[in-house]
Amino acid sequence: MTKKIFSYCFLVGALALLLCAGVLFGLQYRQTLDSTYATLRQEARCLAHGVEQNGAAFLEGLDAEPHITWMDAAGAVQYATQGSGLPDQKELPEVQQALQSGEGQAQRKADDGASHMYYALRLADGSILRLSMPVRAVNTALRTLSPVPWVFVLVLTMAGLLSSRAAKQIVQPINELNLDHPEQTPVYSELSPLVSRLQELRLTNDEQMEALHRQQKEFTALTDSMSEGFLLMDKSFKVLSANACARQLLPELEQEEPMLSDALAGDAARAALGGDHRETELQKNGRSWQLIASPVRSRGVIVGAVLLWMDVTERTQRERLRQEFSANVSHELKTPLTSISGFAELMAQGSVPPDKVREFSADIHREAQRLIALIEDILKLSKLDENASLPEREPVDLYALSQDVMDSLATVAARQEIRLSLEGDHCEINGVWQLLHEMVYNLCDNAIKYNRPGGSVLVTIKTLPTTVQLTVADTGIGIPAAEQGRIFERFYRVDKSHSKRVGGTGLGLSIVKHGAMLHHATVSLQSIPERGTSISLSFPLEGRQKPTQTEGSL
Repeated sequence: MTKKIFSYCFLVGALALLLCAGVLFGLQYRQTLDSTYATLRQEARCLAHGVEQNGAAFLEGLDAEPHITWMDAAGAVQYATQGSGLPDQKELPEVQQALQSGEGQAQRKADDGASHMYYALRLADGSILRLSMPVRAVNTALRTLSPVPWVFVLVLTMAGLLSSRAAKQIVQPINELNLDHPEQTPVYSELSPLVSRLQELRLTNDEQMEALHRQQKEFTALTDSMSEGFLLMDKSFKVLSANACARQLLPELEQEEPMLSDALAGDAARAALGGDHRETELQKNGRSWQLIASPVRSRGVIVGAVLLWMDVTERTQRERLRQEFSANVSHELKTPLTSISGFAELMAQGSVPPDKVREFSADIHREAQRLIALIEDILKLSKLDENASLPEREPVDLYALSQDVMDSLATVAARQEIRLSLEGDHCEINGVWQLLHEMVYNLCDNAIKYNRPGGSVLVTIKTLPTTVQLTVADTGIGIPAAEQGRIFERFYRVDKSHSKRVGGTGLGLSIVKHGAMLHHATVSLQSIPERGTSISLSFPLEGRQKPTQTEGSL
């Protein structure tokens, strides 16, 4: 801008100087012509007086300039200095003017190509006295204007200096404007509208930036709170935004200029940038993820792609468990049904001796009871899975409930020479009595089944600062460390041969786990092979009664 202002000011100064020089030259040129004509007129009048008195003799011996021509009234030349005479003098313009009005003047080129000034004067006797002089007005004017180039250079130099200074003074307030607070910068009045406009633009820009920052924070907070991975990229494969989950899945996004380098994600992103919708599953950090890549369009043109990672680990596990459950249910139902069908077929064919009919009938009854128990446990689990309506919660005394369970299992325990013991506090929790009874029953039933003759089962109820803990410990065969993480799975058995011998559906501990979840309780397991197993349920305290220490054994 400084250069433009300097150029404009310098150009205006140069044009003004050239215009003044042209006007001065024209005035000087005109003044020189007028002065020359006046000189010729004055000399002609002086010469006319001498010629009228003495004739041509008066003209003899005069200087060569101006050139003199004297002709009579008929146009015949009576006297002419060298180079001043021309044929047909009477036809010349200045002569014609002199014959008509007494005097005349003209300017034209002579035979030598030079421009001459002519003046003609009519004398009293009708003769014409004509004087001519070469035109030297241009040379005179140029000589008069000889100092002008130096003045021109001087003026242009001054114009340049002044233009540069003026340009800097004009631009300086603009360069010194405080864009954050333009109203605080002193400027000349012509810049006041600009300052006001800048102030309005600054306020508008601040509002827009604040809104953008607020939206960015909201967007970041929203995406970072997502359990899904979110990534947005432009058409050049540059990552524009990624939430915490995506950065955890793709460590390369933590770089200063993140670029997507993951092969599978890169293929999905390229497909999305090509206009296709892509879905695929992958394994990351020990979990299953579903990757969804979709193109981002603006006015029908693809400008980027968005990638979304959804954690489908639980869904995959549920699907696996469902498949395993279906297979296990089919197997568990098939086994007793096959036995029942086989026994019934033999009895129907009369192949069973009379003394064996009662034994076969007992086997059929046992297998039917096993089948009924299995169906009942499946229905219970189905209700728990579907959060089906359960009886209303009520205060339940865990000690009294455990005592009732041990009473119902006393005969089974005595048959296997297992000693049952109950210790701890009377304490109430808010729960479903029937479900809690089933949970404790299953724990105690397993502790008896997987125990050894002469062993023991101890049920302990403790009141801790924040929980009520119910523990069932036995001195049985124990569980290997490699198997402990799966014993709460449906139909999972550690020792299948022993399980087949002692019976059971394989769903007892699954019911315990689901019941604990519904009561917001936690389940913990400690087991040492050949030494015993201890399973604890920790219930959150909810209005418990003052504990009473009690010990007992059966």
